[in-house]
Amino acid sequence: VQLVESGGGLVQTGGSLRLSCAVSGSTISINVIAMGWYRQAPGKQRELVALIPSGGGSENYADSVKGRFTISRDNAKNTMYLQMNNLKPEDTAVYYCNADLLVAAGVTVNTWGQGTLVTVTS
Repeated sequence: VQLVESGGGLVQTGGSLRLSCAVSGSTISINVIAMGWYRQAPGKQRELVALIPSGGGSENYADSVKGRFTISRDNAKNTMYLQMNNLKPEDTAVYYCNADLLVAAGVTVNTWGQGTLVTVTS
C-alpha cells in the first residue's frame, strides 16, 4: 500500500492548483483513518498544511493557508484532495500526503507519499 500524489506544478501568484493523494495497492483490508497534507520549502522544516479525519469531525488548517486551501476526501475512492486558491510565492514547497492506515486489528501504520512540487511565481 502506498500513497500516490499528483497535481503539483508551476503557477503564478493568485492562481489555483488541486493536489490529489490516492491510496494505491491492496486496500481491501485497509482502513484509512486520518489523512493530511504537509509541505517542506527549501531550507525549512516540514510543516502541517491541513488534516482531515476519517469521518465526522472538522478539518484543521495551518493559519497561513486558512481561507485559501480546502482539504477534502472521497472515502469510496480512498483519495484525498487539496484545493489551493490564491496561491502565494511563500506556498512554494514540496507537498506531501500523509495517512494513518489501520492495517490489522489494533495496528496502525503512518505512511507518506513521495511528494509533489508546487512552485508559485511572482
